Amino acid sequence: MSKEVVADEKPKSSSPDRPFTDDELSEVWGKLAESRKDQAAIYHLLCRGYLREGNTLIIHLNNPVEEPLLQSLRTDLVSYLRESLGNNSLQMRSLMVEMAANKMIYTNKEKFEAMAQKNPLLLELRDKFGLDPDF
Repeated sequence: MSKEVVADEKPKSSSPDRPFTDDELSEVWGKLAESRKDQAAIYHLLCRGYLREGNTLIIHLNNPVEEPLLQSLRTDLVSYLRESLGNNSLQMRSLMVEMAANKMIYTNKEKFEAMAQKNPLLLELRDKFGLDPDF
């Protein structure tokens, strides 16, 4: 399940938009991230990067806690990017992406069960030789 939030910001001036390259955007984004290095949560959010679809940047969020953080910064980020790139039609939106929760494997039995899921023949070997994965 993913949740999408789109920026509600409109261009402020009617000057023609200057097209920008991915390299220019990457350079400006990197400078932006470095300027927020003293704010750990924001820095890590910006270091994660973005996807570009035309003049729209899509920020992937892994945690619902990141959404209010991005919302509080959205206006400043978009303004900085628009000014730096000379493109007032630049938009930003976020997309909540759920991460698959991996169960941590600790015990020998859990390790064996995980390997047996990948290769069911291990179950046959365990039974044939009377092995105990707990030991």
